[in-house]
Amino acid sequence: MRAASLASLPPPIRRKFLKKLTAREARLLSEDWRFWARDDQLAPEGSWTTWLVLGGRGAGKTRAGAEWVAGEVAAGRAGRIALVGETLGDAREVMIDGPSGLRTIARADDRPRYEVTRRRLLWPNGAVAHVFSAGEPESLRGPQFDAAWGDELAKWRYAEAAWDMLQFGLRLGQNPRQVMTTTPRPVPVLKRLIADRTTAVTRAATHANRANLADGFFRTVIARYEGTRLGRRELDAELIEDNPDALWSRETVERTRIAKAPADLVRVVVGVDPPAAGGPRSDECGIVCAALGEDGQAYVLDDRSMGRLSPLAWAKRVAGCYRAHEADRIVAEANQGGDMVGTVMWQELPEAPIRLVRATRGKRVRAEPIAALYERGLVHHVGAFAKLEDQMCDWVPGAKSPDRLDALVWALTELMLKGEAGEPRMRRL
Repeated sequence: MRAASLASLPPPIRRKFLKKLTAREARLLSEDWRFWARDDQLAPEGSWTTWLVLGGRGAGKTRAGAEWVAGEVAAGRAGRIALVGETLGDAREVMIDGPSGLRTIARADDRPRYEVTRRRLLWPNGAVAHVFSAGEPESLRGPQFDAAWGDELAKWRYAEAAWDMLQFGLRLGQNPRQVMTTTPRPVPVLKRLIADRTTAVTRAATHANRANLADGFFRTVIARYEGTRLGRRELDAELIEDNPDALWSRETVERTRIAKAPADLVRVVVGVDPPAAGGPRSDECGIVCAALGEDGQAYVLDDRSMGRLSPLAWAKRVAGCYRAHEADRIVAEANQGGDMVGTVMWQELPEAPIRLVRATRGKRVRAEPIAALYERGLVHHVGAFAKLEDQMCDWVPGAKSPDRLDALVWALTELMLKGEAGEPRMRRL
């Protein structure tokens, strides 16, 4: 009997069944993942090399990945494992210590311990998992494994390089295999993986895990996004291609993507699109850093956009980006926050040249020249910026433009289209 079958029984029969269980049987049942898992959370049969788990937000894909690794370790089929997250912090907070992470799901007598300094997870039976950031592909060069788990593959900044390095490392044992858990995005590495005959693909929508998600999530988030392009991807786990009416396409962005910025950068600018209000209900603060090279071409270096921040918090985040990239100017839209935008940033960065701009033209008019620069091959993304690129390839002129995209447009306008960034108000040159 599976959990779904048990849940479908009439309450009196279900209670009668459960009362017959001994304490040991009840404990074993509660720890038996194959009993509780949905079919899409269990590794497929067959001779696959990669199991690709495509899931909506909260669909249980992380639990599927963690349980597969734990099962391979318990069966003795995996002794050296690679755990690859979008960042090291994501790997630890989601894959290891998260609600569905490897340490959380383990029995008390079989719980692996994490060595922070060596970035590895050790099981009592001697199996070891090494933790890697997809943002540092070269760290995967050299080590070898008999199993791997990669989380949010479609969001990896250097997805192609990290994927390639991981494949070279899967060379131990008789049948090295890997599981990739991700919300789908139409990025090249994911599309190739889906088409590969050695890949087994399972899908799960957010609704499949309804019993384990908060009612408030379904009342607000589901109601707002269900049926939209964003909802079909983030909730239904559909692989949604670019919006044909958008100004940008992934093909255009992909064509000029590079792994490393040139050394001869002549200007570095942080573009900022502040939220209209701060706090838990605020929109995202768009924060995008771009540079101009001696070759006259632009390079997008960073996207530090984040929502639900107070004015002081997003100003600190802007300051962190400015200092990390040794920028020479901040360009921030002042339409929404007015003088407050400049005040909070000058408070945090009294030494920085800050240019406040006011949009006097429609967003389409401001965005089209930037899109044309991409078409001409004059703008390069240094690595991938999943959320920014989603906004670029989904936004249709006339719709409310998202914050990351606005910040990108302000930064590139300052670098590439001098004098076309609205009506500037200069504090310091």
